[in-house]
Amino acid sequence: MKDKNIQVNMFVKHMNQSDAMAYNMEYVGARTVSEFGILNKTYEGSGRLYAKLKTAVDNNTCTSPACEWEVKQLRRLESAPQKSIDFITNVMAQLAVTDDQYYDVCQNSAYTIANQIMTKKPGFGKNEGYNVQVNLLEDGGQEIYFDGPFFEKPLMINSTTLEGLLNAQSNLVAVTPDINKEMLDLVSELGIMEAGANNPETGELTPQARISDMFVLKNSDGSYDYEIIDIGMGKGRNILKFDMDKIMRKAEPFINAEVAGLLSSEQEAVAAWNVFLAHETSIEEDDQMVQNANAGYLAWDYEEVLPLSQEHKITFEQRYKDYFKNNYLNQFITNKLPTVEEDAAVFDLEEGKKAKAQKFIDDNKLS
Repeated sequence: MKDKNIQVNMFVKHMNQSDAMAYNMEYVGARTVSEFGILNKTYEGSGRLYAKLKTAVDNNTCTSPACEWEVKQLRRLESAPQKSIDFITNVMAQLAVTDDQYYDVCQNSAYTIANQIMTKKPGFGKNEGYNVQVNLLEDGGQEIYFDGPFFEKPLMINSTTLEGLLNAQSNLVAVTPDINKEMLDLVSELGIMEAGANNPETGELTPQARISDMFVLKNSDGSYDYEIIDIGMGKGRNILKFDMDKIMRKAEPFINAEVAGLLSSEQEAVAAWNVFLAHETSIEEDDQMVQNANAGYLAWDYEEVLPLSQEHKITFEQRYKDYFKNNYLNQFITNKLPTVEEDAAVFDLEEGKKAKAQKFIDDNKLS
């Protein structure tokens, strides 16, 4: 089922992004019917029913003791129009998540199709075989019903059930947290950057931001312990080395707090796993993956993994740390040139290696 959802969600997404329908001359020349009259049938005959019930109550000719059932039905009909508006508003807000940039396409594709109907997208009109209507239920609740070619079976959403889910801070469609933005903010909050690394107006890191000198590895005499890299043509240069253990110890409490926040909404954590974390990819690869098929076979199935086991939570936490390190810390510690001007100069590679080896011998009194 997960693979089917991915296929349908991606097909709909690509169809919308490609604007292909605009080049289908048969479609362009045909009449499109996207007005479904969702509430037209909902209140059919309700006026006559209301009058009948009201007359029975007023004349005390009810069929139930003390007109209990009749009064209940009258109240249901009186409150129904506003309930319908609130219900449809809630449904559309839930379905709109399928349009998000980082929407997890492993979720139920029926919601994506329903959103296409409600937002009048090309190819999902009444004349293409789609339908949507709201039904009143005897218990005072309401039900919205979607049907059409792309649905494996009709999608039905109950107003009372949806209201209960929303009150419990749950959703029909999981919102994928933008962990890229969260991690950028996290880098700023760790306290590992030099003073002045943040733009005072926006709070964001500036292009010149550097990790504080206290996290740079040094020799016993206080000089920098550089790594020598080969830049070709027999030349080399120094780059800074960083104490990653010290950095991660500093970062650990902040990362743990972020992970705890994500796991407080487990369905959103699953979405974050599927979209960002499952493949241990880079940010650039994730942007491409969102356009393709997300985590694919590594994705977690919502029905299978929720509620998350302790094992899943530990796996999520570790992968989050790896993703943060690989995509957000590495840019500040990879190929960083010395701050000491003379140490940043290009030098003969072999001579540089010999000098570094000799310093190690001298510092450790090995000669």
